[in-house]
Amino acid sequence: MKLIQDLPPINPAVLHRRRERVFLVMAGLFLGTLAMLNILGISRFIVLASWGDVDGQTLFQWGVPNFHNNAWVFAVAVGVLPYPLTFLCTDLISEFYGRKRANFVVWVGLLLNLWVMLILWIGGSLPGFETIDPATGLPAVDEAGNLPVFFQVRTLAFGAVAASMIAYLVAQFVDVYVFHFWKRLTGGKHLWLRNNGSTMVSQMVDTVAVILVTHFYAHALPLPPEGRSLALHLSLFIATGYAFKFIVALLDTPIIYLAVHLLRGYLRIDPTIEHAADAEEVALFSK
Repeated sequence: MKLIQDLPPINPAVLHRRRERVFLVMAGLFLGTLAMLNILGISRFIVLASWGDVDGQTLFQWGVPNFHNNAWVFAVAVGVLPYPLTFLCTDLISEFYGRKRANFVVWVGLLLNLWVMLILWIGGSLPGFETIDPATGLPAVDEAGNLPVFFQVRTLAFGAVAASMIAYLVAQFVDVYVFHFWKRLTGGKHLWLRNNGSTMVSQMVDTVAVILVTHFYAHALPLPPEGRSLALHLSLFIATGYAFKFIVALLDTPIIYLAVHLLRGYLRIDPTIEHAADAEEVALFSK
């Protein structure tokens, strides 16, 4: 692999545009995923597998819900599906642009989440064509007992926002911190270790926080079958969610290696060198 200094010279203005565009793409994917999470969130749970009694036999079935009281159903919220992408984005930003810039994107993500919540609140507070129930301040339900679609989305989003905010901030900052801890410890070597190590630790923090806050504060998780321990029920949600994120984190290892290999020369940044204070940031965005 060629050293950065051995690559052909490039116009500083062209290099500046490259770095800005790559950063914008990674930050855009990160922030767009967060906005999507607030809307999708816990609007639907996807059954990955079930284990329990089926016609007198104990079976493990992929993608088949089993609603018997003695069955264990492994499910994840639809909002979990794109969430691992946020950790891949912050790891790449940390790798090439430094810890400060990665933390800045995390804070912008928090502001974006608050902005989405503000629009949902305003959209539900302004008058519309619905008949408002004065007792609840919400529109009247239809014959099936459902609120209008917007208010269903709004209720679910509000119900999960506390969980997502707490888990998001803690997990993302843990991810950035652990990533740079391993980077310093290994002298910039072993990308697979800091990528997987930071993501797996932060994903555990995120999963536990989301499940516990969503249940005890938002009361938005499916309730356990009659006779089943709540602790075991919540533990199953945590284990299933973390297992899904763990597998995705392992699968994204070749992706981050490929991305680092391609972007290293394109951005003319050596990711094995630790970013010192603001020097790298100043040089990166100076024309």
